[in-house]
Amino acid sequence: MAEMGKGGTAGKLAISVQKRLTRAQEKVMQKLGKADETRDAAFEEMVANFNKQMTEGGKLQKDLKAYLLAVKTMHDASRRLQDCLADMYEPDWFGKEEMDALTEDTDTLWLDYHQNIMDKPLTSLDSYLAQFPDIKARIAKRDRKMVDFDSARHHFSSLQKGKKKDEAKIAKAEEELGRAQKIFEELNVELQDELPSLWDNRVGVYVNTFQGLAGHQEKFHGEMSKLSQNLNDIMTKLEEQRELKKDASAAAKTGEGSRSEGTNHSESASSAPKRPGPPPSRPAARPAPSPDLRQQRADSAEDEEPDADSAVTAATGPTTTQQAPSWDPWREQTTAEHEDQRHLEEVRGGWGGGGHAAPSSSEPGWGADGAQVGGDWGDAGEAQNAVTNGSDGDLPPGFLYKVKAVHEYAATDGDELELKIGDDVLVLAFDNPDEQDDGWLLGVLEAHWLQNKDTSAKGVFPENFTQKV
Repeated sequence: MAEMGKGGTAGKLAISVQKRLTRAQEKVMQKLGKADETRDAAFEEMVANFNKQMTEGGKLQKDLKAYLLAVKTMHDASRRLQDCLADMYEPDWFGKEEMDALTEDTDTLWLDYHQNIMDKPLTSLDSYLAQFPDIKARIAKRDRKMVDFDSARHHFSSLQKGKKKDEAKIAKAEEELGRAQKIFEELNVELQDELPSLWDNRVGVYVNTFQGLAGHQEKFHGEMSKLSQNLNDIMTKLEEQRELKKDASAAAKTGEGSRSEGTNHSESASSAPKRPGPPPSRPAARPAPSPDLRQQRADSAEDEEPDADSAVTAATGPTTTQQAPSWDPWREQTTAEHEDQRHLEEVRGGWGGGGHAAPSSSEPGWGADGAQVGGDWGDAGEAQNAVTNGSDGDLPPGFLYKVKAVHEYAATDGDELELKIGDDVLVLAFDNPDEQDDGWLLGVLEAHWLQNKDTSAKGVFPENFTQKV
């Protein structure tokens, strides 16, 4: 049995070698033009389409697998990024639980997306391409059987044309020709039916592949968009939480600073001061001297007559540089001193001892050199010299000093003065000092005064928004 098996295998091998040799000889003869070749242009076009279709399918399969690999890589990168955020997210921050759930949902979404592409588009494409190797092998077999058919046809023809005709050989050659033709035609007919159908089928495969891929992409990106929006909302609220804490901390520091500044009797220049209660009580005016005291002062003045003028100067003081407080105690003090000085002048002029009536409070006093040293000192609002009371026409009545605005101030009441940085303001005395609030001054813009020469636009303003010049 073993010998028969070996013999049978050797016989098949010999037959196979003989067929290959015959086919090689036939092809050589066909190329040399000594033998005709069976040609089918329509079938050759089908084969060309088949080869193109197989190449395109293989490229699509390769690119789809590369896309899947990219999806897996993106999934891994996204998971690492989400895990990093979850690890850094502190427990007391807003949305800690939502952040953990979002991380898990994102990872699940990537997994589903990758699996759906593998299960449907790629699997469908793999099934489509799986039929190409078998058809390719059958096309190659059809080509070999066509050569066998041509060889058998040429051999049978040569026997028929020979001078010595061997009917037995001719009959055998005819039988082989019929067998070869049958095998070739069977394969040829099958492929002519399958190749056009396979070529048309490519459209459906492409549609199913990309339509499925697009559907999965749309679903994935739609769900991912929601998760991204949730993440954005969490980050926004986290930032708002940080800003609230920052503002609260800044407010606490500001409150501490305000209390410290209040101890030092100063306020921030960035906010308007509040109007406090009534101003402090004014100091009481000095009482007029008694007649005996006046006589003593007169006697003393006669002994010290050369120093009378200096006494007047000392009593009045340099009014050009004097700056009265808002409630003007200086005027009260000055009024009392000048009243005493007036009595001294009465003695010097003989008014007190010569029977002349004393000058009224509205009449001015006179120094030793005949210069006027006093006026109506009974009115505290006019206890200023020609420079400060505007008698020269260049300064408004009741002018005290000038300041410059160093901060903008928007008036919030009808009696307030609007300030802009750099405005020059002429500070005026209040008609009634009791109306002055602590920390507020009364004044008129210098530009308005120089243009209109009136104080109709005067108003109060915060003192700490200005600086003396």
